[in-house]
Amino acid sequence: MSTRINGLFFILILLCIPYGVKAQSTDEVLTLEQAIAIATRENQQVKVAQLEVERAEEKLAAFRTRRLPAFNLYTLVSQQLTDLDFTFTKGIFGTYPGIGPVPGNDVPIRTPLKPTAIIVGQLQQPLSQQYSISLNIRQLKLSRETAQEKLRMEQQSVANNVKRAYYGIMQTQSALQSLVEAINLYHELDRVTDNFLVQQVALKSDSLEVKSRLAKAEYEQMNLANTLETQKEQLNNLLGREISTQFRVSEVPQTTEMETDLVAARRRALEERPEIRDARLKVKQAEMDKRIKKAEYIPDVSISFSYLSPRNFNDIVPKNFTNVGIVLNWEIFDWGRRKHELAEKGKVVNQAENGLRNTENIVLIDVGDKFRKLQQTRQYLQVVRLGQEIARENLRVNKVKYELQAVLLSDLLQTQASLAEANHQYQQALLSFWTARADFEKAIGEDK
Repeated sequence: MSTRINGLFFILILLCIPYGVKAQSTDEVLTLEQAIAIATRENQQVKVAQLEVERAEEKLAAFRTRRLPAFNLYTLVSQQLTDLDFTFTKGIFGTYPGIGPVPGNDVPIRTPLKPTAIIVGQLQQPLSQQYSISLNIRQLKLSRETAQEKLRMEQQSVANNVKRAYYGIMQTQSALQSLVEAINLYHELDRVTDNFLVQQVALKSDSLEVKSRLAKAEYEQMNLANTLETQKEQLNNLLGREISTQFRVSEVPQTTEMETDLVAARRRALEERPEIRDARLKVKQAEMDKRIKKAEYIPDVSISFSYLSPRNFNDIVPKNFTNVGIVLNWEIFDWGRRKHELAEKGKVVNQAENGLRNTENIVLIDVGDKFRKLQQTRQYLQVVRLGQEIARENLRVNKVKYELQAVLLSDLLQTQASLAEANHQYQQALLSFWTARADFEKAIGEDK
């Protein structure tokens, strides 16, 4: 009678443990949405990409100043090594009635060896260069857009990595929780088996088998706990925060409806994928480079105001020179150099166009692959869900049969083990589905 009561008590423990109260933790509960938001803001690689965008902004702002007048100051301070002599010969300024030649005799003018200075100031406003400057500004705007697309690409990559790491932690937590429940079960089974051994209704080998499984389960628990800590440190690193920050992840969500039209998904990917936008910008940049090179045929024309002031020279040298005029700089003949450079820019345009088509094909293939894998994981999830329901029903039936002494205890334990395996497979399939969903979202260019 005592053996029968102990056996029933063991079965009640066995059936109730999986539905016991979970231990509460004071660690922060980190949702997936919070993790993605933190990572896209604080991740180190994202910050590097953001700084690249800011660099492009500064470069654009700096180049815009080329439209404005340029102020230049040139100063030469030197020590004369030879005398700077001037001689005004007799009558160099003419001969006049009643006066005679001017000057009447040769007049030498000598500058002693002393330090002198020449100060030159110039203000120059570009005119014809405005067209070329505007093309370069547009080119820099394209470079800024390219940096922004690379930032988006980095954010999407980080978001995908966060999702994968998050789901990996979910998977390890779920496995660890199941293992803790199994260890509790083995402890109770070990106690009951020891009682049976004392009552001489169980074999010594049965007791050793239970202890062996308990030791193995505790080793696996330690291994999973270490794996979980490493995964959390890796996720903290992705989030750009201290790797020792403690947190818990929320439960894995159930499946949701998704876009089932592959044509629409590919169309969206062609519009949203950063790789496509980057390839299109490269085509525009190559075309703009070609226009900038062609603009070199236009001569440089500027309005110039100049001021020159010699210092510490002989008094005969004027103290100030000022002038205003037009400055023209034009390379008339270049031996065909610009023609060949322009042709080379045309080849770059063709390369960029070919690269765009290749990138589009790669993206379309990637979307199709991720779409099919998502469908596959969804279908597999349906399969394991049915298996889970079958295992649960088998356990219910065997429990009733055991109460009627129609099955052995070992059969009931095997049914319970089958349900535990079915639950594990369902959890794995659910996590695989969400991982495939994350990859599909990245493939169609979704930012979050």
